[in-house]
Amino acid sequence: MARIKPQALLLQSKKKKAPSGVSVPTIIVYILIVAVMVFSLFSTYKYWSRRSILQTQDGISNRKFIERKKSDIPNYALISTSKGQITVELYKDGSPDIVNEFIDFSQKGHFKGMQFTRVVKNFVIQGSKIENSEATEDWTSRGKHYSQLNTSLKHEAFMLGTSKATHEGGGFDLFITTAPIPDLNDKINIFGRVIKGEDVVQEIEEVDTDDHYRPKTPVQINEVTLKHKT
Repeated sequence: MARIKPQALLLQSKKKKAPSGVSVPTIIVYILIVAVMVFSLFSTYKYWSRRSILQTQDGISNRKFIERKKSDIPNYALISTSKGQITVELYKDGSPDIVNEFIDFSQKGHFKGMQFTRVVKNFVIQGSKIENSEATEDWTSRGKHYSQLNTSLKHEAFMLGTSKATHEGGGFDLFITTAPIPDLNDKINIFGRVIKGEDVVQEIEEVDTDDHYRPKTPVQINEVTLKHKT
């Protein structure tokens, strides 16, 4: 039997042993991958945390802005007429859209020189800058009807409103009731009530009118002034 030399045995032993450890480059790659994943997760967490804080701050700011804007809305309107002054409390909570529109028209001077074009006793006085498209017969029949009504009806007198009808040209008319009106919500959008100057409203109501309820002597609104306090 041939005898194996010690050098040959050493070579065979090295060939049989497989490398048991992971190479250094592989370890480095693994470390880089883990580092990238950790960095990505941290960046994502930081982004969403910051966004949540900003949204919360924006929500608080918007809420404060809305509250501030609401508090900036005037509470009263002083309507100066050729017969005297009428003070109106605005329903900015109950009718905010109409109140905002009224304020916008007031600030633009829309009501300066506006004539009271219809005066119907025991019904309403109306100020408008455009010719009412409603038939005169309708106004006449309404005036006769409401003059005979009992004053215990559900809607009060001295309420300020505007017509629900859409006006061409962006007009805004004013109605002040002089008696309780049963179907007020069907005809007028109410956005305030007279708290001072009821006597002025009644004086306008008593002016002489023609057969179409137009005042024979012009009565007009001189100016509308907005106030936070009376």
